[in-house]
Amino acid sequence: MNITIRKIGNSEGIIIPKDVLDRLGVKAGDEITMTSEGSKLILTAADGDFDRQLAHAEKFMDRYKVALKKLAE
Repeated sequence: MNITIRKIGNSEGIIIPKDVLDRLGVKAGDEITMTSEGSKLILTAADGDFDRQLAHAEKFMDRYKVALKKLAE
């Protein structure tokens, strides 16, 4: 599948075909993760549950950092 890079406002972007979005299980407004390996771009559906859990864990660790540090000793 060939996709053309297009001018979108002051940026450039690609239009992802609906069947590809359906396979990823994403829709307009959802987040995806983009990584690169050499000359390849890899798009992965973002795991919203994981991101939410990670945010809660970071808040917990920040709130109890002194107690966690003592426990680690």
